[in-house]
Amino acid sequence: MRRIQRRKMPGLNTSSLPDLIFTVLFFFMIVTHMRSVPVKVACQAPQGHELSKLIKKTTVVHVWIGRPMGGQSDDWQIQVNDRVVPLADLVAVLVAERERMAPDDMENVYVSLKADRQAPMGIVTDVKLALRRANLLQVAYSAVETQPEISQ
Repeated sequence: MRRIQRRKMPGLNTSSLPDLIFTVLFFFMIVTHMRSVPVKVACQAPQGHELSKLIKKTTVVHVWIGRPMGGQSDDWQIQVNDRVVPLADLVAVLVAERERMAPDDMENVYVSLKADRQAPMGIVTDVKLALRRANLLQVAYSAVETQPEISQ
């Protein structure tokens, strides 16, 4: 009588797995573009309800309106991405920021407007007019989420 012998399945060789994991990790570390913009103006965001987040952040131009960081100045400053810009040069800087983007992204540029809650409406209106002249018409206003009050 012949014996039926069951063969065992050989174990999976995992000796090259750490090399593969580190290679993929280094690939993502090199390819991923992590951008952090240093904020140079003090900006205390207003509060709001029913806020939503921007989906595609590569096509966002950040604009801050606030007082100088660390200074006791009463002047209001405008920061576009990583540099402080005078109001007179704002349109040219915004057009340059849009032109730096990829041609496909130029049509879908969002502006994230972060104005201090104490900022005068005149400065905010001037910035909005500059955005209109630069043909950046999709504006997202930034705020801090608050819990809605429950009336009793």
